[in-house]
Amino acid sequence: MDINELKKKVYDANLELVGRGLVIYTWGNVSGIDREKGLIAIKPRGIEYDDLEWQDISVTDLDGNVVDDNPLKPSVDLDYHIAMYRAFREIGGIAHTHSVYATVFSQAVKPIPCFGTTHADHFYGEIPCLPYLEEEKVKENYEFHAGVQITEYFEEHQTDPNHMRAVLCGGHGPFTWGKDADEAVEFAVILEEVAKMAYRTISLGGSSLLPAHMLDKHYLRKYGKDSYFYQTKNQ
Repeated sequence: MDINELKKKVYDANLELVGRGLVIYTWGNVSGIDREKGLIAIKPRGIEYDDLEWQDISVTDLDGNVVDDNPLKPSVDLDYHIAMYRAFREIGGIAHTHSVYATVFSQAVKPIPCFGTTHADHFYGEIPCLPYLEEEKVKENYEFHAGVQITEYFEEHQTDPNHMRAVLCGGHGPFTWGKDADEAVEFAVILEEVAKMAYRTISLGGSSLLPAHMLDKHYLRKYGKDSYFYQTKNQ
């Protein structure tokens, strides 16, 4: 993919977060990666969305080195994205927001339980919430260690990032991902709705998790090897 095409795609995905009401001011960011070239396009740090133009999107390599002549610095969360791109080899886009309900669970340091089929249609089980990052790691190299914390959790818990496309960082907020920047944003939108439903379910005293056989059916009919949920008009 031409690098300007990737920048435009990532720019549009960032604005989609605004259009969906998931970010305000400078909150959040979206990135996309060109796997063949090893290049990441990501929102620049501290630039309000109203002021953002596609040319402002930063481009770096997988070591975080800026590779174009854009004077704006990449997002402060770049190291999160790099860690996930390195470990989750099949993903092509990442979104980070501070959307209200998903962030409420992050601040409570609680996972989002799978109460119903809406959740199961998109996330294969409970959406994990990581513990607070240790003080020494925050002081030493915060964003790097926080990104590694995500990837190590998925490895240690044998969680497939292709079936769980979201994580909550304790006290911080959510990250989502997908095959490209657009799909990463799609999962950010869905995550917020699922978090909203879960919060309200808990507020009504609900605690019954969706049975495993229903979770399997709803997730696998969409994303399993024998999926049958989707169709195209021209098939």
